[in-house]
Amino acid sequence: MKTTNQPSTQQAWAKAIAKPAREFPLTPLSVLSGKIPQGLRGSLYRNGPGCLERGGVRVGHWFDGDGAILAVHFTDAGATAVYRYVQTSGYLAESEAGQFLYTNYGMTALGQIWERWGKLVKNAANTSVLALPDRLLALWEGGNPYALDLQMLETKGIDNLGQLQEGASFSAHPKRDPKTGEIFNFGVAIGLKARLNLYKSDKTGKVIQKGSLELDGLPLVHDFVMAGPYLVFFVPPVRLNLLPVAVGLSSFSDALEWRPNQATQVIIFDRETLSLVSRSETEPWFQWHFGNGYLDTDGSIVVDFVRYRDFQTNQYLQEVATGQTQTTAKGTLWRTRLNPQTGKVIQLQELLDKACEFPVVPQQQVGQAAPHTYLSIHRDGVDISQELLGAIARIDNKSGNLSIADLGENCYPTEPIYVQDTQNSEQGWVLTVVYDGNSDTSQVVVFDCNALEQEPVCRLSLPSVIPFSFHGTWKPA
Repeated sequence: MKTTNQPSTQQAWAKAIAKPAREFPLTPLSVLSGKIPQGLRGSLYRNGPGCLERGGVRVGHWFDGDGAILAVHFTDAGATAVYRYVQTSGYLAESEAGQFLYTNYGMTALGQIWERWGKLVKNAANTSVLALPDRLLALWEGGNPYALDLQMLETKGIDNLGQLQEGASFSAHPKRDPKTGEIFNFGVAIGLKARLNLYKSDKTGKVIQKGSLELDGLPLVHDFVMAGPYLVFFVPPVRLNLLPVAVGLSSFSDALEWRPNQATQVIIFDRETLSLVSRSETEPWFQWHFGNGYLDTDGSIVVDFVRYRDFQTNQYLQEVATGQTQTTAKGTLWRTRLNPQTGKVIQLQELLDKACEFPVVPQQQVGQAAPHTYLSIHRDGVDISQELLGAIARIDNKSGNLSIADLGENCYPTEPIYVQDTQNSEQGWVLTVVYDGNSDTSQVVVFDCNALEQEPVCRLSLPSVIPFSFHGTWKPA
């Protein structure tokens, strides 16, 4: 664990995470510029680590911070927002104790080594959100989700979706079929070998079908992609050395080993039966996130993802929690074409040689060919070892043309969320939450999806600083 003595830094982003985030109740938002589009009606939800320090001690990794959720509701009367920590059992216990108590991704529990054996891992509920008809799920890939009220974000408690075993992993990257409403997800169960558990849920979130496959060793699997009738996983050559974690000598993060002499595995499932279709190997790389996948007219599977040459990205993300980074970890947008029957890579190409992350397509096009992908990128000319992502962009998936919304120096947007206009299905809006390091404030910013280079159509002021969140979603009114 690291003390709170902040290293001196010239980077404005560090101020956003220097102190634990302050919650605020449902509050009307004032318009700083422009106006809210009439067809923008619904709720934006974002989840990320809000508390990175307790009792003068920093978390060991950015992934360890307690989850805090922002909800922004757009109605005919205007926009309101609420920001609350997920009231997990771990958050409540540590709040009362005024110190960290649990093992986490980048931390070991307090006490002597013999006191750490068998200590519970804290469910941080800090990675993403899934909006269901009657509740919001706060997702964290190491356990069950937590359910919250959609309007006021009151925590209802652990939610097993009717089928999950206690403590079972349910990842932070579910995929929802825009036509059927079915929700697909996975979780990795750790034992002597890992098991990849697949879940199919109905539109209410209830798990209605399961599948399972044994994996090689104990890999890190963060995301997957739905491509038409298939579910596709890439398993990079990162493996967990379980023994030092099990006896309390090491955190999970420190026990993850990059093995460049091993392959990235390609695993393809049938989404109807959740049964294995093919399993193959390709060259080593690491990826956190996929953009999208689809079945092409020639029968091949096309998958877009952000690819890293190695696992240095984990070191960079660990440094973020300290407020000062020095590791270069460049992920760029790639496309691969796969033979579904064999899993073999037919084609592998880089689409964008710019450091980027958080690729997304409109929810209406998940699992299908999408004209555009939206993503977060670095501003031109910055040192990516020192900075966070400072712009958002749209890439045309046919021409490769890139449109960029650069919010200016010391301004940091989150992952862009595409929202379809309620009055015109051809019109879309791109929503992001921006931390402005010049004024030490946070804003909700709305862009016209076809005019990212132009001024935002609307900027809304938030009552307090929102530390950088990981993932979000949109729930139409």
